Amino acid sequence: QVQLVESGGGLVQAGGSLRLSCVASERTVNTYAMGWFRQAPGKEREFVAAINWSSRSTAYADSVKGRFTISRDNAKNTVYLQMNSLKPEDTAVYYCAADRSWPLRVGPHPKSFDYWGQGTQVTVSS
Repeated sequence: QVQLVESGGGLVQAGGSLRLSCVASERTVNTYAMGWFRQAPGKEREFVAAINWSSRSTAYADSVKGRFTISRDNAKNTVYLQMNSLKPEDTAVYYCAADRSWPLRVGPHPKSFDYWGQGTQVTVSS
């Protein structure tokens, strides 16, 4: 069973930066697509970014393009989300996800991913 553990969340002022990390329990995840999603209180879980196993393909939600960067280090079984120019509307629990398929089975949607972490809270103050 693949396990994913996120870290790096916290409280930051608007305009600041954070880097989230997600470590996978198995090296087989190095061949998986990885993604980040977020969920704010009272809202549905939404897609943030995704990356294929080789890092040659990435995808971003329009709301984070130019501010967030997804990357991975397969030697460390880790995927990152660098978040710059943070806004209060970025406040949410951020989840790491993994799946065997790329392209994403049903596009940038939670149903494209089989494995999930527990989430890390990101709070951006105005």
